[in-house]
Amino acid sequence: MVTTVDAVVVGAGLSGLVAARRLQRAGLRVRVLEARTRVGGRMVSTSTPHGAVVDLGGQWGGVSHHRFAALLDELALETVASHYDGQGVFHWQGRRVVAPLADRFDQSLLFFEPEALGLPGAELAATRQLQRAFADLVAQIDPMRPWITAGAQQLDRLTVAQWVSQHSTVPLARLPFDWLCRVGGSGGFEPWETSILHLAWTQAVAPQAESPEAWLVRGGAGQVPPLLVDALEAGDPGCVQLGQAVVAINQSAEGVSVATADGQWHQASSAIVAVPPQLRLGISFDPPLPAAHRALLQRSPMGGMTKILAVYARPFWRGQGLNGLGIGDLAALELTADSGPPEGTPAVLASFMAGERALTLGALPAAERRQLILSDLMTYWGPEAGQPLDLIEQPWNAEPWSGGAFTGFVGPGTWTSHARLAAGEQGGPAPAAHGRVLWAGTEVSPRWPGYFEGAIDAGEQAAAALLER
Repeated sequence: MVTTVDAVVVGAGLSGLVAARRLQRAGLRVRVLEARTRVGGRMVSTSTPHGAVVDLGGQWGGVSHHRFAALLDELALETVASHYDGQGVFHWQGRRVVAPLADRFDQSLLFFEPEALGLPGAELAATRQLQRAFADLVAQIDPMRPWITAGAQQLDRLTVAQWVSQHSTVPLARLPFDWLCRVGGSGGFEPWETSILHLAWTQAVAPQAESPEAWLVRGGAGQVPPLLVDALEAGDPGCVQLGQAVVAINQSAEGVSVATADGQWHQASSAIVAVPPQLRLGISFDPPLPAAHRALLQRSPMGGMTKILAVYARPFWRGQGLNGLGIGDLAALELTADSGPPEGTPAVLASFMAGERALTLGALPAAERRQLILSDLMTYWGPEAGQPLDLIEQPWNAEPWSGGAFTGFVGPGTWTSHARLAAGEQGGPAPAAHGRVLWAGTEVSPRWPGYFEGAIDAGEQAAAALLER
């Protein structure tokens, strides 16, 4: 069976749907092919047994996420400020400290006022000195071409762990870097899995200093994809097709032919592939992808991430003057955050098992893993945290059409070799277009990759490039 349209979009996550919308509004007939039986990719909500709506994937918007905010406004969805009123909890080496948050991230120790943490002065001084050295490095990064940074090749061959060890032997000084690697917004990797150049690039293009977790979508961010699909279907019934895993994309002088696993073919002038980069390896391209592009994909795994959502009858921590932000060196959870609206219903603490522990703890029996999670929640927030109404786990590495979360990362040495060769003169995280095939998805955005903002930017840019052709 062959269908002919103007453009095919592979992937019905936020980026693919935004690209399809742009093309359809320009008068093109579009076919969106999604391997899953649902839309949204990593932007998905669910209702818990007790009726709370929670986001299993991404949930936050930031101060400078203007595209995301504009899209929500167009869809008549309301945003609410993230709850940071009150004090947070910092846990380090068996010691729990309740402390205020700093006014600025770049003057904090992982959001906290450093002097309020009761840490030894010499250790705190060493930690702040290393943070300043890293900030100086971030300031030198060319976001589009990190390989031209002074000393880039050496920095790209040094893992984060090695760079930190070269500069300090103080355990506390390693904490901010371990946290940025595993649960920072572009996280999910261990300090030995990527280079210090890559970590610096993530903060140059998606800086924590710009408050990327400033607000939430009332009712869940997962409302967005179905609304986008409704609009696409209203303009062209059958535009979005589910359960359609793309297995091949062939090109000729006339256009592209896109094949799905069930034997259907879709012919179009061009295609946009909006899936996590590593999933491109599951598609047969004719002509094949350039060697440097394939080599880059082979070195671009997805982050290790399991999201945990604990739903309570009430936000008991707020009544204690606490804001739900917990950060520390616990066995399972290095971060918790209040994910409820201002009125406190539903009362939700979001947390994460990240990096290697997402896989090692994920392999434990469910009851044992649940006990570890509840133990860490109680360490942060007291006995009441051990009795949630609902405890939801979302292991993103078990999702075959995502492969992990929040986003992808590259191995040591990749930026200055395979990524540089694949990107060519244009630079940036995305290789050049492959003939009539363009790339979208949050990972390919040069601004806010790993966030909804980056997904929207990548979708819009891919659609604009296709229309220009």
